[in-house]
Formats: sequence, structure tokens, C-alpha cells
Amino acid sequence: MANVNKDALVDAIAIKNNQSKKDVEMVIEAMMEEITRVINSGDKVTLTGFGTFRVSNRAAREGINPQTKAKIQIPAMKVPKFTAGKALKEAVK
Repeated sequence: MANVNKDALVDAIAIKNNQSKKDVEMVIEAMMEEITRVINSGDKVTLTGFGTFRVSNRAAREGINPQTKAKIQIPAMKVPKFTAGKALKEAVK
């Protein structure tokens, strides 16, 4: 299974839509920046049929260092989450 990176995605979209790579890359960059800004403010971004981006709060917890087996305290933090939409789930089945 091949891993598709941003450059390969830009190439594919540029070819499919007969656009320049530079224009497609600018749109993808703007989309990523805007999604990051919106979820960082506490809101969520829903792309109907594709999925929803949001921020989730992860509680503090105790963990174990795998090298030393010592118990460590893992602090609470915010983490980005993506929930796939119905159309994406169906397409992957």
C-alpha cells in the first residue's frame, strides 16, 4: 500500500482539475490553515459526507515509561480528532 503525501495529492488534484500545481497547493495550504484556526478556537469543521475535525480534551493520567518501567504523570492536553463521515466510511468498505 502506497503512502500519498501532500506533493502527490497536489499533483493528482492539479491533473484532475486542469489547474496549476501552485494554485492547488495554495488552496490546500489555506484549507489546512483555516481548519487549524477554527478547531483551535474550540469550534468544529464539518465537511458533509467526508468528516468532522474537532479538538478533544484528554484528561491527565498515569503512564509507564517503557524503558525504565517507572510510573510517570501524563498531563492533560488538547488533541485534534477526525471523525469520518458516512460517505467516506461507505467508500472505504
